[in-house]
Amino acid sequence: MADTELMQNKLKRRAQLMADVRHFFAERAVLEVDTPMLSSAAPTATYLDSFATHCDAGEKAHRRYLHTSPEFAMKRLLAAGSGPIYQICHVFRNGELGRLHSPEFTMLEWYRPGFTLLMLMQELDQLLQKLTDFAPAVYFSYAQVFNDYLQIDCLQADETELRMLALDKIPALPASWQTDRDGWLELLMTQCIEPQLAQLSAPVMIYDFPASQAQLARCVEDAQGNKVAARFELYAGGLELANGYDELTDAIELHKRFVDDNRVRKSLGKAEMPIDQHLLMAQSQGLPQCSGVALGLDRLLMLLLDTQEIAAVQSIGFSDN
Repeated sequence: MADTELMQNKLKRRAQLMADVRHFFAERAVLEVDTPMLSSAAPTATYLDSFATHCDAGEKAHRRYLHTSPEFAMKRLLAAGSGPIYQICHVFRNGELGRLHSPEFTMLEWYRPGFTLLMLMQELDQLLQKLTDFAPAVYFSYAQVFNDYLQIDCLQADETELRMLALDKIPALPASWQTDRDGWLELLMTQCIEPQLAQLSAPVMIYDFPASQAQLARCVEDAQGNKVAARFELYAGGLELANGYDELTDAIELHKRFVDDNRVRKSLGKAEMPIDQHLLMAQSQGLPQCSGVALGLDRLLMLLLDTQEIAAVQSIGFSDN
């Protein structure tokens, strides 16, 4: 196929994907919104690095950050009474560049007031079946996949047990490798479990993460009485596609998590990030109980076009810009 034909096919498939997403939400009366990409605050999460710039407006320069997700602004709309909303936008993450990562990519994010996490997982499953020829998703708890694939109770195992398992199961891992408990869990998930999930014939929803990985999700008790994070991740075709939460609505707890994140960032030699006071104020005034999810549309398009490089599905890839 000629280069021009390949480009036209890619652009048409991207356009059709966006149109199909919008039709799906229009049928469900979920409102499309458009929020700013620049903010005076930024995520404090240690695994995210934001792009910063200066806005020379008024008498002095103001530092601004490109959003890594529209989450904070969308939650302010939810607290103001928007009802169910979604957004398709470009997001920016510094330091992420590779076969599956780009510093700028396209995200679909939506929030459903009154939805449980299971209801949101089911709606995401419905969206996938609308957009693709995927089979209905299968659902596993985080603890279940660790038990099935690695024969370990990951919610009870201590850091030493997880380290020994990782060194045994990942031959290329140096014996001197250092990380914390969640780091060992992440290594085991990405290196040992995710490749096996890729062999399944259907998308996979993994839910009930360790409470230490709650991020902005509520913490709850699972059926066995373990404290877990009410969040899930979606995998399909060997790719992580989406991350969803039963959203934390407690502004005091949210502020505590931001402060704790910054403390960790500082210990790692990373810059502390300004905390979003607008979000905290909105949540203190009343963020409704809701569940929300972010889906990487570029990665989904990679599966639809059967390509191995994220740059191949972007209108103009980061390295060509």
